[in-house]
Amino acid sequence: MNVVMDLWRKIEKKQFSRLYLLYGTESFLLNETKMKLLEHVLDEEEMDFNFASYDLEETPIEAVIEDAETLPFMGEQRLLFLNNPVFLTAEKTKEKVEHNLAVLEAYLKEPAPFTILVFIAPYEKLDERKKMTKLLKKEAEVLEAKKLSEADIKIWIRNKAAGNGVQIDEEAIEMLLVLAGTNLMMISSEIDKLSLYAGDTKHIDLKTVENLTARSLEQNIFTLVEMVVKRDIEGALRIYYDLLKQNEEPIKILSILSGQFRLLYQVKELSRKGYGQQQIATTIKVHPYRVKLAAGQSRLFSDEELGRIMDLLADADYQMKTGGLKKEMIIEMFFFRLHQPIA
Repeated sequence: MNVVMDLWRKIEKKQFSRLYLLYGTESFLLNETKMKLLEHVLDEEEMDFNFASYDLEETPIEAVIEDAETLPFMGEQRLLFLNNPVFLTAEKTKEKVEHNLAVLEAYLKEPAPFTILVFIAPYEKLDERKKMTKLLKKEAEVLEAKKLSEADIKIWIRNKAAGNGVQIDEEAIEMLLVLAGTNLMMISSEIDKLSLYAGDTKHIDLKTVENLTARSLEQNIFTLVEMVVKRDIEGALRIYYDLLKQNEEPIKILSILSGQFRLLYQVKELSRKGYGQQQIATTIKVHPYRVKLAAGQSRLFSDEELGRIMDLLADADYQMKTGGLKKEMIIEMFFFRLHQPIA
């Protein structure tokens, strides 16, 4: 996270590099970095003349380099975004264009002093064996936009709030993560809203987060599972009916509900095998914070209970897809059947 914040601070101070390489699957960090470059490199009146965005799956690199070597018009700098540089990955893609990488290699060794070239590679990994990857990593300012850890998200929340001129309590941060999840786009939007509400107090506390933070569908499902943990079927049904009033589709609710219980089952099974929470997160490819929450819930179910719930959800999914009953009723029946003792 410190690497990201350091890069953003440099951009805000107009300490630009001639070359940037942004790669990874955390789209919020990629987009935020792009927006900061747009905001600080060019004035609004320069945008039409000195900014361009290319898709390298459609445009040959030599055409982009030709643009990069063109003097800026009515300004001092040009800003070019180069999206999808497939030649940096090991992914098998059917390339629509051929790239003359010798032209790019020569440019990287001596970039135009008036152009900022930004490679945006939304890939989990780059092919480190490739000469072009090695050269670009050597010559460019590099940002790996990967999923943040729980600790890094908390740092980012504090920095985001501070950037809005407000202070946020630690317990408020914890609750924000519980309610909004780990999606940075959603968290960013919520912090902006909470900051406006804080007004002259310049302070976001737990109560403010509880009262104002929008619950995602996933969070409502998490709370619904909490009701099942407490054997409060009426509470679970109440949340379910609220979701229906919000026009959420039963099949989507069932899918996320099944996914949550599948996560509990996987966490419980892997924990039994001695896996730590970080190992579990890596193995099943979910955010460590979700594993942390699931670990707490999974301990409150026996193996038999979780197995039976998975069977009930599989049966509900089958009925949903074969169309024997009203979809709304199928999930109701799932909750009612939870009352029945294990055979």
